[in-house]
Amino acid sequence: MAKAAPAEQLKLLDLQGLDAKLTALANRRRALETDPRIKDLEAALAVANGELGAAKVAVHDTEAELKRAEADVEQVTVRISRDEARLNSGTGLSKDLVALQKDIASLNKRRSDLEDVELEVLERLDTLREKQAAQQRIVDDIQGSFGSIRGELDQELAAVAAETAEVKGRRDAFAQALDAPLLAVYEKTLARRGVGAARLFHGTSEASGMKLSPGDLADIKAAAPEDIVFCPDSGAILVRSEEWA
Repeated sequence: MAKAAPAEQLKLLDLQGLDAKLTALANRRRALETDPRIKDLEAALAVANGELGAAKVAVHDTEAELKRAEADVEQVTVRISRDEARLNSGTGLSKDLVALQKDIASLNKRRSDLEDVELEVLERLDTLREKQAAQQRIVDDIQGSFGSIRGELDQELAAVAAETAEVKGRRDAFAQALDAPLLAVYEKTLARRGVGAARLFHGTSEASGMKLSPGDLADIKAAAPEDIVFCPDSGAILVRSEEWA
């Protein structure tokens, strides 16, 4: 059975306190790194960006449609101008001039129809541009919230990192001053059990929170003060003191 002076064993409680603080800080760091708000915002941003992308495609396609409609109107307008110039020149047979007048009337009707199409596309494009702008504002708002929360979390993570470094420094310095064999037993127990040492207080292990059985208590009471004893439930080192008995 490993041994250490009772005064040295008592120091393990201070070391365990520092380790418990480091564990709490590590848990806090993990909680910050996995903050559900970030995950929710990332999901919302993915959806919003997808809808923004679709809105941009719709605007792009409609702009192309508008250019085609404008080109159709321009093409008919050019033909009308050319035919009107021929008609105004007065050259040609009368029947040809009559046919030319009919053609101009037909072209004017065609231009009117095309201009109606052009106007409908333009109105639709304005609506789509408004939708794109509204969706862009949604994306910007989500990104703003994301940046704000990310900045808040980064600030908290920096504070946790600084406190962790400070506590670890104190822990390392404290550990170096402990009895080396005792420290080795503690470190091994901490690594395996998650708790290195705890009080045995009025028959209860503060590592497990369980009251020890009469048999286990009898075995521990029979051990010498220098003997290192362990919690039968948690496996942690049990630190004893007459005043806790």
